[in-house]
Amino acid sequence: MLRRRVGFYVTTPIFYVNAEPHLGHAYSTIAADVFARHMRQRGEDVFFLTGTDEHGEPVELAAEREGITPQELADRNAPRFQEMARAVGATNDFFIRTSDPRHTERVAEIMQRVYDNGHVYRGMYEGWYCPRCADFKTERELGPGNTCPIHEIPLEREQEENWFFRLSAFEDYLKRLYAERPDFVVPEFRRNEAVSFIEGGLQDVSLSRAKLKWGMPLPWDSSQRMYVWFDALLNYVTALSFAREGEDLTERYWPYAFHVLAKDILKFHAVIWPALCHAAGLEPPRGMVIHGYLLMGEKKMSKSLGNVLDPFEVIERFGSDALRFYCMREVSFGQDGSVSAAGFEARYETELANDFGNLASRTLAMLARYRDGVVPDADPDPQLAEGEDGLRGLAAEVSELIDRAEPSQALGAAWDRVRRLNRYVEERRPWDLAKDEGKAAELDSVLYNLAEGLRVVTLALYPYIPNAADKLLDALGEPGRALAEFGSRGGGARTERTEALFPKLETAAS
Repeated sequence: MLRRRVGFYVTTPIFYVNAEPHLGHAYSTIAADVFARHMRQRGEDVFFLTGTDEHGEPVELAAEREGITPQELADRNAPRFQEMARAVGATNDFFIRTSDPRHTERVAEIMQRVYDNGHVYRGMYEGWYCPRCADFKTERELGPGNTCPIHEIPLEREQEENWFFRLSAFEDYLKRLYAERPDFVVPEFRRNEAVSFIEGGLQDVSLSRAKLKWGMPLPWDSSQRMYVWFDALLNYVTALSFAREGEDLTERYWPYAFHVLAKDILKFHAVIWPALCHAAGLEPPRGMVIHGYLLMGEKKMSKSLGNVLDPFEVIERFGSDALRFYCMREVSFGQDGSVSAAGFEARYETELANDFGNLASRTLAMLARYRDGVVPDADPDPQLAEGEDGLRGLAAEVSELIDRAEPSQALGAAWDRVRRLNRYVEERRPWDLAKDEGKAAELDSVLYNLAEGLRVVTLALYPYIPNAADKLLDALGEPGRALAEFGSRGGGARTERTEALFPKLETAAS
């Protein structure tokens, strides 16, 4: 799904500025960054976008509660999302804010085109509305007692005159799109949700709100404010026109866009967004991957529910690599899954500190002790290279899984090799070989294979734990960061011992 011939353009959702970021926002950002880093390793032309959604009723209401203007709230919270992206190690090429006049001008141009093409009309809306989702709910989307199934609040029955987008007119187009591009939405069960929604019959959707104060005015009717989702979705296109000073990147990266988002905004991205693109004369994006919820207890992590885990606190204690690893490892990407402080610490201790950190320390220590830090010349050991968890073919396997938008499975494949290398140490016992001068060649072989295996695995892990990977690859004398095949580098590299990549918890906590 992800493989590109021209460019690779990956996006996160843009995040509401009605409150500060939490781990759910970090999750989407980390996943997008894993895709971006991996594709750069393969030599792809990558552009990575993230940002903030600053219009709409959720922002207006939050600002009203605090007694400040929506713009003041946006100006206060948007930098926190920028800081969050930096803190988790995101390598985004641009951060868009939808209050940026360059964005709003471009949105007005595109939406005027939709109007001119005859895809909007004025009409009366009556239905259930969730102010926190900024979403009109159909009857089939309601929770018990006419509640929002996400925020668990009673919904208001709204009636107002709005402008409508003729979504129903694109039902056949969307059916063809999904039939022609079976990987347009992954995982498959999320694709099936979108298809089911389309096949259930599409209704026209409100394009504007008469009561909304904080939003873009419609270019053809200044008395109405644009429904926030139309403004927000267009960021994926508008950003390319001004992200790089003096250059329009639209032709270079659109429609080669790959959106990373959570399942609660599936309808907007997988149904309304491609229809809007078609209405505006734009090609739809290449595709999208829908991840599940990080759950605290039984519920989705949510600012409005108050059950959030602060990514800044986790990073301050354990570092960003540990957070990135946990997010991609603990929950299979695409599924819902529970997260907890106890689960985090268990992963950190058993996998990062013990499995990987100890492997790195032991390998570098033995190279220093037995071969003065120089990787000896030897051949790849077939017992380590071959088999179900053999190191040969790891780069291809990881690439295939990433192409299928399965980052957790790709991480699992690399981690299987970390464990295989640890078993190799115990099986070959280089400390015993070092006691017998007659086994010097065998010791050379073991040390070479450990160093080479560690190099190849660390390159595969680089998108997940980039800081630790950088330190270890430098210590192994590896100048590049591209994926590598086991056995592709011979001996001769000079290595250096390094501090613990993932200190034990008592040290990390001090």
